Amino acid sequence: MWKYIGVKECNEFLLSLNLLNCKDEKKYIKTIYSLSNNIENNYKIYNIKKKNGKLRKIYEPNNILKHIQRKILENILNNKSISIYAKAYHKGISLKDNALPHLNKDVILKLDIKNFFESISFFNVYESCFSIEYFPKSVGMILTYLCTYDDHLTQGSPTSAYISNLVMKEFDEDIGNWCTTNNINYTRYSDDMTFSGNFNPSEVINLVRNNLSKLGLEINNDKIHVIRKSSRQSVTGIVVNEKIQVSIKYRKDIRQEMYYINKYGLKNHLKVKNIKMNHKNYLNKLYGKILYVLQINSSDKEFIEYKKIIKKLKETSNL
Repeated sequence: MWKYIGVKECNEFLLSLNLLNCKDEKKYIKTIYSLSNNIENNYKIYNIKKKNGKLRKIYEPNNILKHIQRKILENILNNKSISIYAKAYHKGISLKDNALPHLNKDVILKLDIKNFFESISFFNVYESCFSIEYFPKSVGMILTYLCTYDDHLTQGSPTSAYISNLVMKEFDEDIGNWCTTNNINYTRYSDDMTFSGNFNPSEVINLVRNNLSKLGLEINNDKIHVIRKSSRQSVTGIVVNEKIQVSIKYRKDIRQEMYYINKYGLKNHLKVKNIKMNHKNYLNKLYGKILYVLQINSSDKEFIEYKKIIKKLKETSNL
């Protein structure tokens, strides 16, 4: 289809994608080529600490590259469908949707993909998102360079999350169809895969391991968890034994904060607990936690009451 397209036609194709708010066509094309040819010079790289104390490397694109990536996401990637088994990184889907299929099951198997984003290669991205089936090869390569760093996907770019779902689409469909045939529930939330039902975990693990290897991905052997019904079963932080609910600790921490607010008042509570946060920010954060609990279980009377209390405090603090 694109066999006889030359440089002029490729440049016109790039212009048609509206990746930059620039009316000067020569400057537009020059900027796109310059960024794609020197991609590593357009990122700020830093580490953030994870909950387990380990460090996560973040790649933050500069403002121009970030703008282009957002346009690629809006104008190209969002038009591509992902698997029904993917439960992260798209509108209308939440953690609750990832947990519900695994409610009240005999066995839950949780698997994690090792170094997920960093292991998704330039070739994976090109084939899944920008291949010659949809773009002239040179355009597809430029778009792939604009969405990767050092030949891999990054954490920090606007495009990375949705691209990961597109890369995993065929995997999700193959695994999901096999699971449906074998009466097993399957969902994937980013690098977290969950399987539930009554099955042999080893069989599923071997199948997943073989299918991931086709993409150059691996299971994280340190994060293989088989959870029986007799134990607390949680999926991406949501307990699913008999009804979906956030963890006891999460609820307990909010309950404790509400107790101290009611006992001492908001101002004294922040002082006693040495919380270095202004009233507005603290209330917004606590309100968000309460809304999360209600998102998972909207009929929780205790937290409905907490919502009313904090909402009233928020209104008072704004006076």
